Amino acid sequence: MRISTHTIFDIGASQLGTLQSQMAKTQMQLSTNRRMLTPADDPIASARALEVTQSQSINTQFSTNRQNARNSLSQVELALQSTTSLIQDVQTLTVNAGNGTLAPADRASLATELEGRLTDLLGIANTADGAGGFLFSGNKTTTQPFIQTASGAQYQGDQGQRQLQVGSTRQMAISDSGSAAFENNVTGNGSFQTQAGAANTGSGIVSSGSVTDTTQATGHDYSVVFAVSGTPAVTTYTVTDNTTGQPVPPPPAVATPQPYQDGQQIAFDGVAFDIKGAPADGDTFTVQPSQKESLFTTMTNLITALRAPATDAAGQAQLTNALNTAHDNLGSSLDNVLSVRASVGSRLKELDNLDSAGDDLNLQYASTLSTLQDLDQVSAISLFTQQQFTLQAAQKSFQVLSGLSLFNYLP
Repeated sequence: MRISTHTIFDIGASQLGTLQSQMAKTQMQLSTNRRMLTPADDPIASARALEVTQSQSINTQFSTNRQNARNSLSQVELALQSTTSLIQDVQTLTVNAGNGTLAPADRASLATELEGRLTDLLGIANTADGAGGFLFSGNKTTTQPFIQTASGAQYQGDQGQRQLQVGSTRQMAISDSGSAAFENNVTGNGSFQTQAGAANTGSGIVSSGSVTDTTQATGHDYSVVFAVSGTPAVTTYTVTDNTTGQPVPPPPAVATPQPYQDGQQIAFDGVAFDIKGAPADGDTFTVQPSQKESLFTTMTNLITALRAPATDAAGQAQLTNALNTAHDNLGSSLDNVLSVRASVGSRLKELDNLDSAGDDLNLQYASTLSTLQDLDQVSAISLFTQQQFTLQAAQKSFQVLSGLSLFNYLP
């Protein structure tokens, strides 16, 4: 077969170009440490690597979301920590206010100090989140949560909790409403609340009481009315169920006035409490189901009680009853704040666990991508060396082949 010189050069140039191209590809793989330079190198592995890369990006975004959630919850925790300290200070002041040796001016000073604490509390409840919104306004992020009123403060936010996706299947609340943190406080002992009538003229002081039999507790509204009659004076009381309008016990039992003894337990319908002191004729005490009361209202009522005159026995009794009520309600407020803090703490703990799981997932994604994309350096270097020898041999053989000519053999 006769091969023209033109064909020899065309074939040689083509082969040398192919060998150089293969060697250049191997050199590029070595320089990038990537087995796949284009999807055409391995279409299936390229598609899988794209899926893993997308999953890795999503996992990275979840990590960013968790950091944002941690920042927000840390601000909530700090505000609730300040609230806890403030309530404990107010409890101490409430105990100090019960000192019978205090003069009206001393109680007025305590009331002034409590007004400062109330202002501090309002500032904490209206804490900004650092992003143009407020921590405790629910989903109404740009609305100031609380405005001060004559009876305490009015909540302007909603009951919502802002949510953030912190995992593939987990949305987490990164805020708590001001209503849940500052207004979700039950009055009295948590089941019912005892109170002295505002018009009482005696020195009766009522205790918080407790539920003695849950099967008999009705949750009704009761009133205890005292009567003082006879010579020597005898004090009695009657109990009325204001919900049904019937005396306790109800007909057909005969509800006769019960003799009163200082500090003796008064029990009916599964509840029990005691009254100490000397109630006057017509004095009333109420037993009502516990309600929700704002911490701002509790502090405002306490300030009002400290500023009221308490120069006689009746005034001292009113003050003591008001202080007892405030002490119970402050304790409930503290329990509620601690409960919200516990919820925030559990969410922060969960974020730590999710971070750990996310880091493990990132390692798994990196390992999968390495398997799909990374180059086997030993094999690639061996191949590159082989290609280099092959190219050199081809170049040398082409040089020899292209140098062959019949003219070299003519005399």
